[in-house]
Amino acid sequence: MGRRRHPELYRAPFPLYTLQIHPENGLVITAGGGGAAQTGIKNGVHFLRLELIGRQLTASLIHSHDTETRAPMNMALAGDVVATGQDEYCHILKFRLKKQEAKKANSSQGKPGPNEKGIRKRKSSNSTAKNGGGDTKNETAEVSVEKLQVVQTDFSQELLQKSVCFNKDHSILVTGGADGFVRVWEFPSMKKTLDFKAHNGEIEDIAVDPDNKIVTVGHDFQCCVWKKDQLVTGLRWNENLPAVADRVYRYQACRFGKVEDNKDALRLYTVQIPYKRERKPLSCYITKWDGKNYLALLTQPCGNEVISRLSVSDSGTFLGLGTVTGSVAIYIAFSLQKVYYVKEAHGIVVTDVTFLPETRRGRELMGDNEAALLSVAVDSCCKLHLIPSRYMFPVWLLLVLCAMMIIAAVLLLQHIFPGFL
Repeated sequence: MGRRRHPELYRAPFPLYTLQIHPENGLVITAGGGGAAQTGIKNGVHFLRLELIGRQLTASLIHSHDTETRAPMNMALAGDVVATGQDEYCHILKFRLKKQEAKKANSSQGKPGPNEKGIRKRKSSNSTAKNGGGDTKNETAEVSVEKLQVVQTDFSQELLQKSVCFNKDHSILVTGGADGFVRVWEFPSMKKTLDFKAHNGEIEDIAVDPDNKIVTVGHDFQCCVWKKDQLVTGLRWNENLPAVADRVYRYQACRFGKVEDNKDALRLYTVQIPYKRERKPLSCYITKWDGKNYLALLTQPCGNEVISRLSVSDSGTFLGLGTVTGSVAIYIAFSLQKVYYVKEAHGIVVTDVTFLPETRRGRELMGDNEAALLSVAVDSCCKLHLIPSRYMFPVWLLLVLCAMMIIAAVLLLQHIFPGFL
């Protein structure tokens, strides 16, 4: 597939590592930074407002939260609370939209000047991308951020929280560290309830199913399913692929997803990447599992660009993939077939991908498109990838058209060959 146009929604003043989208208001939350190094590159969490102007989706910075010397590397969202991994700590931040208060404050200061039209000037996607905030100061009074709690989630020499996620009802928060430990916290009290060794080495990714079973992916070639701190099963994606040796590939990512037209079904998706780089690059693989009994249903190759990130759309229709070379792809979840691909969309490692939520607000922002995927990377850019709607005819209309074609054919034959009937 050839290169496709991939609009640049936003450019931050620092490398971007993580991305979340609020399902109700469509607020984009992205974060990153330069870490503790004295390079002059700041660290922060940026809040972006998405708007559909005409048929073009645009993003504008409405607030930036300074995280001082710690760069947020991963993030999970639960309502108006964001859990961010900053070095070996998890920071719990609560944000609040203050649009009405901001408007009142603006009106109390007098009428806007001749070049002002309100509390915020809209920027086109191009101007936003160029300016990108440039500084981690509060751009407007539309969002306020409060730090609720900070807990230590990793005790390794690397001092790095690798993954974080909430369960379905946001009653627990699960973190995974470079020390290989899973830690489970009650939310919002942040009381630690579980602390157990899940992997020998770093935990790369975590997912939680609706029954609060925890799936963990580690650098030790293992993908494990846990019920509390008890191992339920270990997954073997290559069990039916005898040509693939056990320690040639390792698991990179895991995500749960719904099944279209079957509300009781659940799927788990995992990505497997080569453990070592070979002179001739090996293909990566996607595996689809039954989310109830954890049996492998389908495995497909997904190219030889090493996969870095995985996302599943709300309906479970699409999978989004980012690669270490900056490419972005979208696959159909049912068949694991690629339907969209942009080679080197970012030109450097894609650090996160997230679908626009399929809520009322999300569909308003998608416009005429069936799906919209946002990607962020170390190049400081947030980019947009669209899947146009597939126009389908109703079955009854197809049957009517077929019947009309048959009648027309019979009438034509009767006209050409009198007495045919």
